[in-house]
Parts: sequence; structure tokens; C-alpha cells
Amino acid sequence: MKLEINVPTTLSEIPLKSYQEFLKVQEGSNDEEFIAQKMIQIFCGIELKDIVKMKLTSLNELIVHFKNLFEQKPKFQPTFKIGTQEFGFITNLEEISFGEYVDLENNLLKWEDYHKAMAVMYRPIKMKFKDKYEIVDYTPMEEMHELMKFTPVDIAISSSVFFWNLGSELLTATLTYLERQIKTNKKTETSLANKLNLENNGVGINQFMHSLKETLQDLTQSPAIDLLNVSPILPSKNKSKKLNNANLIN
Repeated sequence: MKLEINVPTTLSEIPLKSYQEFLKVQEGSNDEEFIAQKMIQIFCGIELKDIVKMKLTSLNELIVHFKNLFEQKPKFQPTFKIGTQEFGFITNLEEISFGEYVDLENNLLKWEDYHKAMAVMYRPIKMKFKDKYEIVDYTPMEEMHELMKFTPVDIAISSSVFFWNLGSELLTATLTYLERQIKTNKKTETSLANKLNLENNGVGINQFMHSLKETLQDLTQSPAIDLLNVSPILPSKNKSKKLNNANLIN
């Protein structure tokens, strides 16, 4: 019997919740074959019992297909839809509330919580005129968190890169300002250390600057270097005897 598989052709066809589910499997197992099978099960919506019946070449083609998808660099989009509801990105980040800031900071770093961060960054559009729009005020709601699990994963990835780059720009500006201040005189350096409460914590201004530069180095590296760490499956010696050479991937 021929197996019909619905294979996503773009990242926009994969919901955030599927990617979160895959990462949970990947973090909980060291079995590469099992992870690859679960990836296909999750992204294609088929059962494991059907996957084990697939040819090795077909399985590896799907693995390569998904790796290629996740190597793409999706463009940031200020608006997107889940069903008929359109969502818009925060229009003015400089005026976000303290509650928004705290919820963003707590949920941006882990993909397992990213749907909660999405509920802060993107909110239902209540009024729109051409490219201008107004979003609803932020209110933490479990229902909205659950809805944001259906965010297309390309939107989620592009927003994470956006905030990563924003953090890098802010840190660069901070370093530039501090370096200019320190160059003036020693008195300014001591004043800066006191303002930042560094000396009370046993940290000198030079040590603090070094720490900031190391953080900036980390931020200049893309956060999406390997979003899908899965490799094609190669048969073991025992399995190879049972496989026809025509089914092996080069």
C-alpha cells in the first residue's frame, strides 16, 4: 500500500508547537534514528509504525529536506495570521510596559516558552489602515499563549533573530558610551563604577567592560546556526546485510 505523506514545503507550514515538540524529543534522546523518525512523524503528521516501513532513501530525503528548510533565513514580518485573526508586532518597543518587558525577558531564551514571548511581541490588530495598525493592549492570558503555539515557525524564528540583533545593537551602543566616558579621566572611571554599583560587588570597571565585550561576541553569532540538528541515517553493519544497496544514500 502506498503511503501518502503531507510534507511541508515551507517553514510557514510548520507551527511553532511542532518545532517545540521536536526539540523536546531531541533533548530527551541520544538515539539519532529515533529522533529522525520522530521529526518526520511530527512535521508530516504520520505514525511511527508507517515510518519504519519507508525506504531508507525516502527517509533520508525527508531528513535532508527538513534540514534545508531550517537552514533558510526567514525575513522578519510585522504582521501574520493564525486562521482569520491577524496579529501585529509591537509598534513602539521604547514604550513597552514593565509587565511586557518582564514577560519578554522570561520567555525569549527558551524555545519551549517561546509561544508566551510571541503573545507579548505580536497581538491582535484592532484597527488597520494600509501599512499602519493598532494592536490591543497586553494582558497575559493562557488562551493567547495556547493560540500562539500555532504561529508559523518562520515568524517565530525571524522574531528571535530580530531581538537577538536588537540586543547586540544595544550592547554595542552601551560599550561605545562607556569607553568614551572612561577615556576622559580616572575620576570619571571611578564615578561610572560607583553608578553601576560595581565596586560594592567586587567588580572593577575593566572587568565589567571585558564581560560586556565577551557577551557582545556571543551576540554577534547567529542564534539560528543549527535549528535542526539531524543527520541522514546510515545503516549499521548488522542492518546493512538486510538492505539492498539501491536503498542506500551516497
